[in-house]
Amino acid sequence: MELSNLKPKKGAKHARKRVGRGPGSGHGKTAARGEKGQKSRSGYTSKRGFEGGQMPLHRRLPKRGFTNIFKKQHAVVNVSDLERFDNGATVDESALRQAGLIKGRNDGIKVLGGGELTKKLTVHAAKFSQSARKQIEAAGGTCQEIA
Repeated sequence: MELSNLKPKKGAKHARKRVGRGPGSGHGKTAARGEKGQKSRSGYTSKRGFEGGQMPLHRRLPKRGFTNIFKKQHAVVNVSDLERFDNGATVDESALRQAGLIKGRNDGIKVLGGGELTKKLTVHAAKFSQSARKQIEAAGGTCQEIA
């Protein structure tokens, strides 16, 4: 078997339907569009969600809630994730990105208190949970909130 011999399975490929090519083709005259009406004309396009004049589904269903455009999306890091840094290290956004703990765009970092921390670290983040702050300070480190 060679690349030049590869073919799709029998029945996997279909010939394109060529419409409007005379009565012998079976798709002549009206070209499979039916008789009259808007959909039989050339240039017809319907709007997305159009249901023939019936109230469209997206308008029939009730709307609930709203989207807060001022919402902040924080990258979340647990205290146990900070264990990988050296004792006495300064942990900020660039250090966390280098370690692969945060990716993509965000509006700051929030440190949560999941897990254990035994190393003395200086942590720069936008927010700290109460338990995370306790654990970092209990290990001899400091928490610095940045805007």
